[in-house]
Amino acid sequence: MPDPRQRYTVDDFDYDLPERLVAQHPAPERTGSRLLRLARDGVSDHAFTDLPRFLAPGDLLVFNDTRVIKARLFGQKDSGGRIEVLIERVLGPHEAAAQIRASHAPKPGARLRLAGVVDAEMLAREGDLYRLRFAGPDSVLAVLDRHGEVPLPPYITHAPEATDERRYQTVYARAPGAVAAPTAGLHFDEPLLERLRAEGVETAFLTLHVGAGTFQPVRVHDLADHRMHSEWYEIPPETADAVRRARERGRDVIAVGTTSLRALEAAARDGTVAAGCAETDLFITPGFRFCVADRLITNFHLPRSTLLMLVCAFAGMEPVRAAYRHAIEHGYRFFSYGDAMLVDRIAG
Repeated sequence: MPDPRQRYTVDDFDYDLPERLVAQHPAPERTGSRLLRLARDGVSDHAFTDLPRFLAPGDLLVFNDTRVIKARLFGQKDSGGRIEVLIERVLGPHEAAAQIRASHAPKPGARLRLAGVVDAEMLAREGDLYRLRFAGPDSVLAVLDRHGEVPLPPYITHAPEATDERRYQTVYARAPGAVAAPTAGLHFDEPLLERLRAEGVETAFLTLHVGAGTFQPVRVHDLADHRMHSEWYEIPPETADAVRRARERGRDVIAVGTTSLRALEAAARDGTVAAGCAETDLFITPGFRFCVADRLITNFHLPRSTLLMLVCAFAGMEPVRAAYRHAIEHGYRFFSYGDAMLVDRIAG
């Protein structure tokens, strides 16, 4: 069977977005965002606090409990040149893979002085990333927590503020390792979670450490030529069991965010989610056959992005295009700090 991605190019996922609709700050309250409902019969406008109306007792919400680390550091090379380091992945207590912005790329053995107080050595270049070893007794995570900066997405133009440390993080964040927030989860607060549980909606958690590659543009024209960045995930046994029970009872599995959906589908074997840890470079495009998720809660995504391609695979190209046109016409706020969608699986 031919690869369905060959039918599409990156241009098929382009759209024009007025700059004024790119959310630069979150809503005053976590649950204060709008919710665009995309179902088989079209779109409708709601508040995010209306979410419980669309869920039934026994439905299962699956959240990504990764915790965003303060992954951005500034410093100098031993030659004196300025550098910006974005930790992509923590590899061990004292090693990490990072993106580095500098006038000249550092070579293996180069010494970096970060935040004016921390030394790191560039060990090797691995594709677009650099492997770094941090000196001193503190772990990479400890260094980042003390000296790092919240890695806000590139389309948010203000410097990180104290508010961002709290709001660019879900209320249930547990496992440190992400360099980008699983933004669909930013709309939930504890009262809403308690309300959902009180109404019989079940919740489960997995971990997928979101990498900075989520913001990288697709650099090829034909989607069949694109290779996804790899991300680490873990499905706990209790989450795999919760998905199985929901399936047996005929209840819906709702992925909270594209990262939760990717982890669930990557872990699915013949429709059964397997517990455990693994790496995934799963690239979901129209034509993908979903095994697990029935619905998806997600934000509005960048043009020409792999995340938009995933949503189009889930709900269909034309329904998603119509939903985005509606959102733009009705002034929805876009991207990480923007509004949300509740999407039914119409395609796939």
